[in-house]
Amino acid sequence: MTTLYARELEIALLAVQRAALLTRRVFRESAEQKGTVSKDDASPVTVGDFGAQALIISALRHNFPRDAIVAEEEASVLREDTRLRDRVWGLVRDTKLSDIGAEGLLGGAVPDVDSMLHLLDQGQSQGGRIGRVWTIDPIDGTKGFLRGGQYAVALALLEDGDVKVGVLGCPNLPVDDSAPLTENIGLEVGNDKGRGVLFAAVKGEGATSRPLGTGTLAEGHKIHMKPLIDMKNACFCESVEAGHSNQSEAAKIAQKLGITKPSVRMDSQAKYGSIARGAGDIYLRLPTSKSYQEKIWDHAAGDLIVREAGGLVTDTRGNRLDFGVGRTLASNSGVVAAPSAVHSQVLDAVQEVLGLKK
Repeated sequence: MTTLYARELEIALLAVQRAALLTRRVFRESAEQKGTVSKDDASPVTVGDFGAQALIISALRHNFPRDAIVAEEEASVLREDTRLRDRVWGLVRDTKLSDIGAEGLLGGAVPDVDSMLHLLDQGQSQGGRIGRVWTIDPIDGTKGFLRGGQYAVALALLEDGDVKVGVLGCPNLPVDDSAPLTENIGLEVGNDKGRGVLFAAVKGEGATSRPLGTGTLAEGHKIHMKPLIDMKNACFCESVEAGHSNQSEAAKIAQKLGITKPSVRMDSQAKYGSIARGAGDIYLRLPTSKSYQEKIWDHAAGDLIVREAGGLVTDTRGNRLDFGVGRTLASNSGVVAAPSAVHSQVLDAVQEVLGLKK
């Protein structure tokens, strides 16, 4: 295992694996049983989001009590809805540390429902450029989670605004790094055999992939973006939701680059993991409005994993993603991720289509 940030990486991997097992239990239920509620911005949140976040924060508080936490969810809706609260508590209570061989490493079990609610409210840091900040998305791609598609459990450590450790748990991606990337990848009807991946990276130490499962952590192996020799054969990923990325402009960019394959539309940071291991090549997330600001928890882990696998991640202006502004990427607009050797070519096409060329 890595020497720099070794403890942070191990705890992050175990915490994400434990949370991913909880979400996998909820994933098998119907949309109604997933206990969906809507937040102020109309985005959905499920019992899986609350449960996964509580488990991750519990692990962080046990191991790194002085670190700040930026997380997507908070407990107010559970305090108002006791039925929903009790469902979340049941999930948290029944997800045992013994399931992942982590007794002692992640602390004890969450003792009671009030402790769970308190944990959920520990993610309200405003972030920034000073100190250590963990950022959590307990279920990235909740709409994909609800429809039976891809989703990810995301956790990253920032130090003075710079991403140092990133972990993604993708329960529905195939373990096989070479599996061809399609919109239905990893979603075959049946059991979970052969699917479920943990991606991870430490700054300056490369990126890895390992199977997601029960018991102790599986052995990881290095992953790399594949060389893109001929742009017409490139596979590019974008969001399923048209409200998340401008799909018509993405199609124009693909045409300008000479890409002949249709885009692969997937939810969540599973796109970052997919291109990092060479199953895909390019990820475009194009602004749909001038006012929208991306959330740091939607990109921090994936950004580092792609960069450590040999890629480059910028916004549409060519600037690195700035995770030190606060809870959002307020100084950035959109995302362009591609192998380093061709990133400038992709960015040129993006800027030409978006009218950003000077």
